[in-house]
Amino acid sequence: MEELALNVEVTQYIKIRLGDEYFGIDIKYVDNIVRMQHITRVPKAPSYVKGVINLRGEVIPVFSLRLKMGLDEIEENKYFRIIILKVEGESVGIIVDEVREVANVSSDDVEKVYHNVSDGIQNFLSGVGKTDSGLISLLDINEVLADKTL
Repeated sequence: MEELALNVEVTQYIKIRLGDEYFGIDIKYVDNIVRMQHITRVPKAPSYVKGVINLRGEVIPVFSLRLKMGLDEIEENKYFRIIILKVEGESVGIIVDEVREVANVSSDDVEKVYHNVSDGIQNFLSGVGKTDSGLISLLDINEVLADKTL
């Protein structure tokens, strides 16, 4: 007989790819996913800030998640997407290498990550989740957006 799991929450994550790694973004922050489009540069912005886009009349700052996490920039390709995140009423776009799927991760299947000051990427993670298709690093969106100078 199966034992009922109490207090187990299942969270949906958008599974994205940056290089060879997969990351999850809590779907509650995702407002929209759009194809790459013209990005207007912003003078004197940090290198990871690509500029702004106009999405249905709203000007949205856009940055490269790849650069923000200390990864090398690569040439844009047809898989690149801009994920529009809504956090505390503010919209911001992040450029990712690819959007894969929606993954369901139960709270039982999340391992906490211990932060190491020297490892930049770990500082952006809230944990590692086990999914049917393997492990994904779960992004802490508030950390990812914390020091944005937009």
